[in-house]
Amino acid sequence: MRKLAILTFLTMDGVMQSPSSPDEDRSGDFEGGGWAAPFWQDVMEQVQREAMNEPYDMLFGRKTYQLFAGHWPEAEDSGPARIMNRARKFVATRTMDELTWSPSEKLSGDLVTEITDLKASNGPLLQVHGSWQLIQLLAMHNLIDEFRLWTFPVVAGSGKRLFQETGSLSGFVLKKLEATQSGVVMSIYDR
Repeated sequence: MRKLAILTFLTMDGVMQSPSSPDEDRSGDFEGGGWAAPFWQDVMEQVQREAMNEPYDMLFGRKTYQLFAGHWPEAEDSGPARIMNRARKFVATRTMDELTWSPSEKLSGDLVTEITDLKASNGPLLQVHGSWQLIQLLAMHNLIDEFRLWTFPVVAGSGKRLFQETGSLSGFVLKKLEATQSGVVMSIYDR
């Protein structure tokens, strides 16, 4: 049995939409994209140390997979890039026929059943990066074992929120808390 962890960046008001750039995700007429960019150096060092230095498999929604597949295969062969490029990637999609970032596997049936089966299989941690719609599904079905959250000192006002459409989540316990020099707070919660 393996755990499933969410790794996401949030504003103080819970928005996780489009942290990297203005054009990352403009759905819902979101104009606040790129809100995390001024903090990247501090944060990415912490993310690499706390969440990306151990082997893991990745679980993506289609849009986040496409964003990552457009960057990581060509990234410098550093520790995080090496781990991400070698990790097995499971992609929840009904519209993509070809997955170009190898090794990748398409999940297109009953996602709750397929992800439950993945969690029951042998292997490393399953880590979800971004993937807002997928996170909503995982939360509704209580499939999340750990939240790895980075909260940025920014208020977006509108946008896709981490806990927008969740069902009832079981309780979580704070496992680790640490702030960067720039005021971004990492909080890791375990079931």
